[in-house]
Amino acid sequence: MRLLTTGLAAAGIVAGLLLPITARAQPDTAGVRYEPQVSLGGSVLQLNGAGVRYKAMFKVYTAGLYLGAKAGSPEAVLAQGGPKRIHVVMLRDIDANELGRLFTRGMQDNAPREEFSRSIPGTIRLAEIFAAKKKLVTGDQFSVDWTPASGTVVRVNGKAMNEPIPEPEFFNGLLRIWLGKSPADHLLKDALLGRQPATASPLN
Repeated sequence: MRLLTTGLAAAGIVAGLLLPITARAQPDTAGVRYEPQVSLGGSVLQLNGAGVRYKAMFKVYTAGLYLGAKAGSPEAVLAQGGPKRIHVVMLRDIDANELGRLFTRGMQDNAPREEFSRSIPGTIRLAEIFAAKKKLVTGDQFSVDWTPASGTVVRVNGKAMNEPIPEPEFFNGLLRIWLGKSPADHLLKDALLGRQPATASPLN
């Protein structure tokens, strides 16, 4: 009996040591809940991954990527057909104009030149959307939705802000902000791709 009790106690200690590791292995979304599935364009999309964008150790926003099927690399995400969604929730107040400029720069830095040139009309429209919004405050959220039949629609707090932008290069360019060779945040890139998050503190 004493041996059984000792064994159970040891098992409890081991479980106690393992649980924090399991918790740390989950994507940090700063308390923002991302639904495991959403509907878009007549399709059911699943959460591929979600994480936090850091800047100088501050949490700026969370982002979640929804796809029709799981994808673990940028190439697989871009090649996948069907509807897609990137959903962002702000964790700090930020000048919307500045965010729009950062997104434009991120697209330019990560897209092949020819592809970026085809996405310029959509990029201009995106800048106009953020300029009109002026400011995004903590809790504001926006989605960028791609449906092959129509194009890309930006929704701010659930409201569609534009007519669909038909060029696929525009949506792919947006995805590359987070998934490209020079992503906004390398840890967030890994999180969106469903990869094991790093344990080191983000320093972007």
